[in-house]
Formats: sequence, structure tokens, C-alpha cells
Amino acid sequence: MDARVSELFGSGNGHGSGSQGVASNVKPGNAFGMGIAPKKASAKSKKAKTRSFRNFKPSNNTPYLPPEAEEGNIEYKLKLVNPTQYRFEHLATQMKWRLQEGRGEAVYQIGVEDNGMLVGLSEEDMRTSLKTLHMLAEKIGADITVLREREVDYDSDEPRKIAEVLIRKVPDDQQFLDLRVAVLGNVDSGKSTLLGVLTQGELDNGRGRARLNLFRHLHEIQTGRTSSISFEILGFNSKGEVVNYSESRTAEEICESASKMITFIDLAGHHKYLKTTIFGLTSYCPDFAMLVVSANTGIAGTTREHLGLAMALKVPIFIVISKVDLCTRATVERTVRQLERVLKQPGCNKVPMVVGSTDDAVTAAQQFAQSPNITPIFTLSSVSGESLDLLKVFFNIIPPLSNSKEQEELMQQLTEFQVDEIYTVPEVGTVVGGTLYSGICREGDPLVVGPTDSGQFHKLTVGSIQRNRSACRVLRAGQAATLALGNFDRSLLRKGMVMVSPEMDPTICWMFEAEIVLLFHAKTFHKGFQVTVHIGNVRQTATVEAVYGKEELRTGEKAVVRFRFIKHPEYLKVGAKVLFREGVTKGIGHVTKLQPIAQYQLSQSEDEET
Repeated sequence: MDARVSELFGSGNGHGSGSQGVASNVKPGNAFGMGIAPKKASAKSKKAKTRSFRNFKPSNNTPYLPPEAEEGNIEYKLKLVNPTQYRFEHLATQMKWRLQEGRGEAVYQIGVEDNGMLVGLSEEDMRTSLKTLHMLAEKIGADITVLREREVDYDSDEPRKIAEVLIRKVPDDQQFLDLRVAVLGNVDSGKSTLLGVLTQGELDNGRGRARLNLFRHLHEIQTGRTSSISFEILGFNSKGEVVNYSESRTAEEICESASKMITFIDLAGHHKYLKTTIFGLTSYCPDFAMLVVSANTGIAGTTREHLGLAMALKVPIFIVISKVDLCTRATVERTVRQLERVLKQPGCNKVPMVVGSTDDAVTAAQQFAQSPNITPIFTLSSVSGESLDLLKVFFNIIPPLSNSKEQEELMQQLTEFQVDEIYTVPEVGTVVGGTLYSGICREGDPLVVGPTDSGQFHKLTVGSIQRNRSACRVLRAGQAATLALGNFDRSLLRKGMVMVSPEMDPTICWMFEAEIVLLFHAKTFHKGFQVTVHIGNVRQTATVEAVYGKEELRTGEKAVVRFRFIKHPEYLKVGAKVLFREGVTKGIGHVTKLQPIAQYQLSQSEDEET
């Protein structure tokens, strides 16, 4: 929703709003610090207001919502009292449509007119309406959870309520709804520990016990510092209950019983491993980023850099302030104010929103998905468990960013799988991990992989597929998975390759042009300069061949630049985001033009065979 929902559900609900005296942008009577509504919404809201109130004489402070949208997963219902059989069938079909729009999730507002007017229902009508909703959900195999109820303050003797209900059903053709969250933050801010607590279901002992299960290497256990990318899963069942490793489940069991899965991509905080962190952000296509800040150190080290990276790659970000058990309340408030100052700076233009109650968490999840400017801030402890539940409520409710229509369009394109990881597994052979960018991939599909150093592609057949460590028959666009390739020669593979449908004509190039902005550079940026370029899952050193229209670039300047890869050609697309770095030099931009080499070719030996 927008700021009006915050006012409706935020003030006077008995939970206590925000962190006391923390949010500097909280206005009186508005518990969420949402005094600033997104600019775009203001004109629409005025129109909605005039429409809603034309035939109604409201009291001075009548709350309302924007008119109901035809598309999307939010449905308004005034009341659902004893519907006829025909009406019941119609409502069930409507619920299916809303669930399809939300890829398995829908939100029903009960006691609300289609034009957004909050009329409210009596106690009896509300109970009957929720019962009908439960029967509808049961009919189509879904579950319902009442997120919150609220009395509407009209000048009437009888109290009237509205309710917000989450309906969840896993679509028949997929296992679960999957969201990817990249975890960023400075070294020692508590990223791995927080993930260990969320996914294992046990609090930390204050000395890092919770993070031990996440580490992949011995040196990580010895130093306590993450140096590689690891994946952790947190599931929610259709009733909104947490499903994790706490009941000694395996990953397969979690996948079976969860209808929504949050996959955390645990990235490195130390500056030494920055290239790994950038690779995780660019190649794994996270839906959201969670920036973890330690309450006792505040914004330090790589915190600003990670925030800048997420914003440059347009990944929506929310903030978790950890280790609040180590500090006084005043220290936590100082850290929150410091973050708010950074977020409100002209470069960021974010609206901070401190979450202090369950109600705040529900509103934050809905606001965050609808407006990229909203930045929820959580304050919690992995040792005492303070406010951990609010973060779980947030993860449970947060909707996917892409709707079902965009997903359908991507699935109808030709198959394209980005290779991010390569393993050799005993008795299985070569295994590649990565993300399916477009199309559909099934067991036994013939694909071609490349480009090699000479720009060629090799034929291969997909063996088995696994998602989150459990077997999967069909892989759809946007999903991450590992594919077994049998006895395919591992030495022919490298990170940054793509596996595509044989009908596709991939563009392979040594040289490309990009429109860039130089974010920071100690001296000047000119022809002949070498930088490490990140484009999706591609990571390679490139030389600046030409800077068009200028001799050299200084910090903050824009230009179109031609780059040339040093080692091997790569598969690129026009419009892809470019991020480059070299020492303290950093820049961002997008690919504007490709200079393809002779079009895609199969390797000679395979040509002769065919």
C-alpha cells in the first residue's frame, strides 16, 4: 500500500510504534515514519480521494486505500456473508486469478469497498466473512493467515473492523516460491551469525557458534571471516510458519514442506574479497539485498561501498542493525540516525522506515515491494533473539518483484543458463551451478556451452537437475539450480560461460562499447587503462581501447568507452549492466553496442561428427 495504510494500521494499535524516538522523519500521528509518500503516488491518491468520497459523507479523518487494481495480487472485499453457490464458484475463480498474479500469494482486504473506502464490518460479519474466505481457500487448496485486524474509527456506536489476510498456495506446476536475498555488510558485522540463527533455529552463544555450519573452508572457521559465496535456505509453509533445520530436517524435507523459500547468498565483508562480493551480486541476480550493520561500530569499512554497489545494480535494499545486545539504547539510536542521514543524502534519496512492531513489519514488506525508495530498518540481536521475529514476519510477507506475466514472457524465450560455479562430484561427474536466465530447462535437454577461448561452443546433454539440494524435473526462468552434465570434460568449462539452446544465435565479442560513469578515480581514466569488468556472470580484465569525445575522464564524468577483453571472448547482451574496478577506481554503466566476432560456431570435431 502507501503512506495511508501506515496511518491506518500504524497508529494506536497497542504494539508501540517504531523504535522510540529513533526515526527522525516520523510525523505526529504516523507511526511508521512514512511522512513522505512516494512522489508518484501523490497525484493518484488525490484522484482516488475524490472518487472515493463522492457519494459518502465521511468524518474528518476517514482513512482509505487507493482504488482496487484489476491486475496484481491484492483484492478488496466488503463482506463475504453467505454467498450463493454460483457466487461462491465465482469467488473461487477470482481467488485463483489473484494467486496466479502473485505467483502463489495474494492479499485480501476485508471490509473495504472496491474504490478503496474503508467501511469496516461488525464483529459477526467479520467472523462470517473470514469463515467464507477459509472455505474458498480450502476449495482451491490454499491456506489463509490473518495478518492484522484494525478498528475503523467512524462516528458509530458499533465498533467496525477491517482485516488484512494473506492467502498462499503453491502453484501446481512448481515446488515453491523462491526469493533470493544477498547479504552485505562490513567484516565482523554479524552476517553469517544472523543467517546461522535464522536457518538453524538456535540463538548464538556470543562467540560465533551459529555461523560454523555456514563456512565452506577451514581458514574461514579459523578466522571467522567469510571468503566464499555460500547459500542458506529459510522456508515458510502455507500457514506462514518458519521451516528450517531446527527439527533436524534435511534440505529436501525443508523444500517439501515449504511453500515459500528465501535463499540467502552469504557474501564476504572484507575488502580483500570484494571481487567475490561483486560477482555474487552481479551473477546470482538477487531479488533483494540485506545490509547488515553492527550497532556498536555503525557505518564502517565496506558498508558504504556495499550500499553503493547494491544501488548501482538497482537491487532493493533493507537494513538490519545487529548486536544490539552489546550496546546501550543510545548507541543503537545513534547508529540508526547515522544510517538515516546516509540514506537521505541526494545520492541515495531513500525513505528510512524503522520497524518496531509486527504491524510495522507487515507494512514495511508491502511498502518495500511497491516503492524502491522505502528502506526498512530492523534492530535485532542474534544472541538474545530480540526482534528476530519481526524479520521473519517481513520475510514471510515480502512478495516477489516480478509478476506472473513477466515470468511467462521469460519462459517462452529460448533457454539460456548462466554458469557461475563448476564442481566435480564423485559418481555423478561434472556439475555446474547457476541461474536460468530465460526459457525452460528439463532433464535430457540438448544444449550448447561456450564460448571457449577460440569463441566456439560444445554440445552437451543435461542430466539431473537439483534446486536447493533437492531433485527437480523442470527448471523455469529466474530459478537457480545445479545441473549434472555426466562425463563432460570439466576443463572445457569456466565461470562466465553460458549454456544455450542450439537454435539460439549467441553474440560473442572481444570488444564492446558501454556508456559509463566514473564513480571514483585517483588520477585520470584514459585509453590504455586496464580494469576488471563485471557484466552478469562475466568477470574479466579489459583494456580501454577508446574514450569517445574526450581525451580522459575524471571522477563523476560520463562517456561512451570501448573495452577489449584480454583473455577470451564473452557472450554479452546490449543493455546489460557494467561494473568495473581497479584498485580504488570504480565505475558503472551499461552496454550500448557489441562488436561480434564471426558468428557462433560449434567446435571442429563436433562439426565433423555431424
